[in-house]
Amino acid sequence: MDYETQEKRQPTAEERAAKKEKSLWDAQKALAERKKADDAFRANFERLKAERLAREQK
Repeated sequence: MDYETQEKRQPTAEERAAKKEKSLWDAQKALAERKKADDAFRANFERLKAERLAREQK
């Protein structure tokens, strides 16, 4: 059996720039989603804390 090997093609400068830009965009999107989740968690935590403190005051 004879297998042919394929050489990997080097990406062009435009492809590297596009990949870098997409990576940056994905990272920014992930950070925004994480911040949104953290803010929601913090708001819920504060609400529950206030409810607990109100119950303890009674």
